[in-house]
Amino acid sequence: MFNKIFEAIKEYNTIIIHRHSRPDGDALGSQIGLKNSIKSTFPDKNVKIVGDMTERLNWMGVMDEADDKEFNEALCIIVDTGSEHLISDTRYKNAKYVIKIDHHIPQGEYGDLAYVDTNSESCASIVAELIMSTDLIMTNEAAASLFTGMVTDSGRFRFQQTSPRTFNIAAYLTAFEFDTNAIYNKIYMDKLANVKLRAKMVDKFIVTENGFAYLINTKEEIKEYGLPINDISRGMVGIMSGIEEIKVWANFCEDESGDIYCEFRSNGENVNSIATKYGGGGHIQASGCTAKSFDVVKDIIKDLDNLAKGE
Repeated sequence: MFNKIFEAIKEYNTIIIHRHSRPDGDALGSQIGLKNSIKSTFPDKNVKIVGDMTERLNWMGVMDEADDKEFNEALCIIVDTGSEHLISDTRYKNAKYVIKIDHHIPQGEYGDLAYVDTNSESCASIVAELIMSTDLIMTNEAAASLFTGMVTDSGRFRFQQTSPRTFNIAAYLTAFEFDTNAIYNKIYMDKLANVKLRAKMVDKFIVTENGFAYLINTKEEIKEYGLPINDISRGMVGIMSGIEEIKVWANFCEDESGDIYCEFRSNGENVNSIATKYGGGGHIQASGCTAKSFDVVKDIIKDLDNLAKGE
C-alpha cells in the first residue's frame, strides 16, 4: 500500500495535505512532516498544507494559502481523520485523487485510496513508516514534526497502543538532528492561567457513584476564563485521569455558536461506541463528538455513566 501511495505522490505535480479540524499534535505533525518529506524529495512539486489552526500549537508550523483552482488537478492526502465530516477545508472534494492515511476506527470510508492502521498509536508513526518504506526523504524537520505527533498521541509513550513498533519508529526519528527537550518543553509547558484554571476544574468536576466523572463549561464560563476553547476542552479533560475511583470521564465545552465539544476518555471502557452514536469517533479509550444542545449532552452523560457501570 505504501508503494501505491508513493506512486500517486510521484504522479501529481500539485499535492495538498489536509487533516481534521481543531488539530492536535498528531494531525499537525503528520501533515507538516509529510509535506516536508515530499517537498524535499520532489522540490519542483507544489505541495501545500491547509486547514484551521490551534493557537497553542502554532509553534509547529504555518498553514498555506491555496487557490480553489489548485485543487482541480491535485492529489489530496488526508491524514489523521477517521470521519469525512471532520476534514478541515472541504475543497479536497474537488481534487483529482484523494488518499486517506489514518489510525482511527473508521466511521465510513472516503477517498480513492485508504491506508488505515488502527493498531498504530499515532498517524505520525504511519507517515514515518511511509517515508521509511519508500524513496521519500526523511529530513531533520520532518522527523521533528513526526516525533511530536507520536509523543502527543501516545501520551509520552504511555497509552495502551504504544508498542515495540512505536519505539522502533521513535528510535529511527531521534537519530535525526532535532532537540527533543525543546519539543517536550513546547508541548508540556503551560501558562499560569491554565494551571490556575485547572485547579478550579478539579473542584468543579462531578463524579457519579458508577465511576463516571464529567465537566460542563458553558460559553459564558469559557468567555470568563479568557482562554481558547481547545485549551479548556482537550486541555482540561486530563485532570480527571489517573484517579482510582474514575473509570470513564468527559469534558463538555460550549462554543460561541452553541455547539458543545465533547471529549471522552476511559481507562479501559470503549468510549468510541458512545462517540459514534452521536456522530463522532476516535479511539477505544479516547474519542469525541460535537453535540448541538445540552439536552443531547444529558443523554450522552447517561450513556457514559451506564458504560462506567458496565451496562
